Amino acid sequence: MLCDQHQRMQSILACQETSRGTQVTLIVIAPHRPALVRASAWSVRAGYPPPPALWEKGPICLPILMIPPPILIVTFTSPAFCPVEARQTHNCAQSPILHSATPPPASPALSLNVRPRTPTSIPNKHIPNCPPGSVPQLTSAPSAAGTSLTSLLYPPDRFRKLSKTPPVYSIDSDTLVAALDHLATQALPDAKQVFPWLHGLHPDNVMQSAFFVNRKRSLRRLPRCLRSITLISLDDDLTKSRLRGAVTLGEVLAPSGYDFIDADPPDGFSVRNFQIQTAKMAALSDIIIYSKKGASHSQLLDAAERLAIAQQNWRMKNDPAQETPLFNTFVLSDCFEDVEGKHAQLVAVDSDGHLTNNVMDFFQWERIEMCNMSKASEISKGVWLGPSPDLLASTDEQDSLDIDQFDVLIEANDLASIPGPRYLERVHKDLTSNPVETQLIQFPSSGSIVPQPDTSTDVEDFITTIRWMYYLTHPEDHEPEADVDDDISMDSAPKCTHKILIHCADGYTESTLLAVAYYIFAEGVPLHEAWLKLHCEKGRNFFAYPSDVVFLRGIQHRLLQESPAARALNLSQILEPAWLEGMDGSLPSRILPYMYLGNLSHANNPELLRCLGIRRVLSIGESVSWSEQDFDDWGEDNLMFISQVQDNGVDSLTQEFDRCLKFIKKGKLDGSATLVHCRVGVSRSATICIAEVMASLGLSFSRAYCFVRARRLNVIIQPHLRFVYELLKWDEVQQQKRKVPQKRELEWASVAREIALMNKPYSRQ
Repeated sequence: MLCDQHQRMQSILACQETSRGTQVTLIVIAPHRPALVRASAWSVRAGYPPPPALWEKGPICLPILMIPPPILIVTFTSPAFCPVEARQTHNCAQSPILHSATPPPASPALSLNVRPRTPTSIPNKHIPNCPPGSVPQLTSAPSAAGTSLTSLLYPPDRFRKLSKTPPVYSIDSDTLVAALDHLATQALPDAKQVFPWLHGLHPDNVMQSAFFVNRKRSLRRLPRCLRSITLISLDDDLTKSRLRGAVTLGEVLAPSGYDFIDADPPDGFSVRNFQIQTAKMAALSDIIIYSKKGASHSQLLDAAERLAIAQQNWRMKNDPAQETPLFNTFVLSDCFEDVEGKHAQLVAVDSDGHLTNNVMDFFQWERIEMCNMSKASEISKGVWLGPSPDLLASTDEQDSLDIDQFDVLIEANDLASIPGPRYLERVHKDLTSNPVETQLIQFPSSGSIVPQPDTSTDVEDFITTIRWMYYLTHPEDHEPEADVDDDISMDSAPKCTHKILIHCADGYTESTLLAVAYYIFAEGVPLHEAWLKLHCEKGRNFFAYPSDVVFLRGIQHRLLQESPAARALNLSQILEPAWLEGMDGSLPSRILPYMYLGNLSHANNPELLRCLGIRRVLSIGESVSWSEQDFDDWGEDNLMFISQVQDNGVDSLTQEFDRCLKFIKKGKLDGSATLVHCRVGVSRSATICIAEVMASLGLSFSRAYCFVRARRLNVIIQPHLRFVYELLKWDEVQQQKRKVPQKRELEWASVAREIALMNKPYSRQ
């Protein structure tokens, strides 16, 4: 259709008769070719393909829906369209992966009214685009045979009926706990039995249906193997009195109040529809509604009856043949306060709004892992780097940090400006006159300073601040004469050693620029050595922006020229390594001492990898572009390529887990680290890293997910729905290996809901 001498483009065509002619929807999927998204210009003539020469000329007047590359959808109406070959090929040059501007820090609205308290935000994260790859090779629908979930709540004959029409039953808390435990101890159905249905297959969504179903109606079939339990709080405020996994009525019922929400997106394409799982699974669940003490019984029963009607309506609409099991609605006879007293293990948030720590909380666990990873440590004599003290105070499991030991706290944030010499002089006088009181200073965050080096007042003030910090912590090196700019009087030189804490919300993002610059000055080492020493010797994880790299490269000569520690250094002989030129500021993320997670750019910088102690590379779906010499130097035993795995929501990684983890373990035993990468470093490779953390540390999926998410720093990991489901199945395998009773920590709908809430503040949708 387009030009069959080119390769690697696939398209799917959908036609629908209209009064004006045939409406044609063309979906183009170009694996590894995101530039195809821009190739939307051609002159449409009925039945004739656009000439290949027009593919790169930009958009014209056609209805075009752009979604994460490499997918393009074009819809037009032709009075006489002749269907043509549905799969063709085309080749386009690859464009760089797009990144949006850094989102603002999460506000208290982050919680969507589900957090028991408002925790400190984790700012500056972003969700990168994850190209889905080629159109999957679709097969027939999964067999009905296989694992099916059962419930202690069916049949409901033994439960007391509260209402006959619609049927509503009563259940006590003891039976509820038994039913939830029974569900959690069953193995989940195989992923093939529940996908692509869990992705969302709205009948109006041509793109999603074409990608996953491609006119195979059997793939739309409801998964009869699923049966869950949905807990609903009558009170819309989940910041208090919340049971494990509980949601509100508004999350499952449509505005009419008598139907479930039709959660499947009617347009667009996504393999990460975590936000729809609560409503989808509610329709395949027995529903139990509960309330706090003193709630109106009539209101509780009314809500239960509406839920029961919604179950009946959904069954008539979506399962007229009644192939799926029958689901029922129950009212919990015990109020929340009674459950709180008898079954504390079921309570996520108590009556006073406090987390009980009896139920794993994604938000809290991510913050704990983040603080564990970035806890304050000394990077140079008298200067420490770490998270802001208020964040440390909010995580109970943190080793306490005595803030009183520091004389100066320097907070890096987006709103600060560089302190001038007069301000620094005033701070020093306050230190001298009142040595007990800690002085607070603000400094611009990483990525916010962009002046030309050596030409602006900001640069001079920047270096003056660095010098001032050094002499506070090294009074013995202070020279008696005035400094070069006569900014700070040397007569006021400190007479005692002070301690400084450089901090920001997460312990690395906003403070990286100042920390690296100070290390260059204090230790007398060039930028590339400072980068490696801070990471490898000091154990610091940090994230810099490309503008920070440019700025630091520009001022490093000045910093070294004025550094007391670099007096013996011949500045003219400093040569920057080639790897620094190819670095955008971020290093691969150290997940474990022997395992790093990164993107394709990291993998294509073998010199940098060697400097970090990485000697093995595990490529998931994306091969490295190295010279033959690099391949020979590394050796084929230290490289592994997992092929035929795209980020398309269809390809599985389960069958690769054992092989990948054996490769990583071999490096660990040899004392070398392994880089695990895909294209962006957030989905396929992140899935492998989560699987390794689960296996090596004995963590559940939920905790391993937060462990890896915190250590991926500013880039939010994004394993898609199927990968997350496969990791929940991997959790079952690990429990069997550890010979412990099988039990899920959280059910599928709860896991998906938590991930959706965590990602919402950073989503561009």
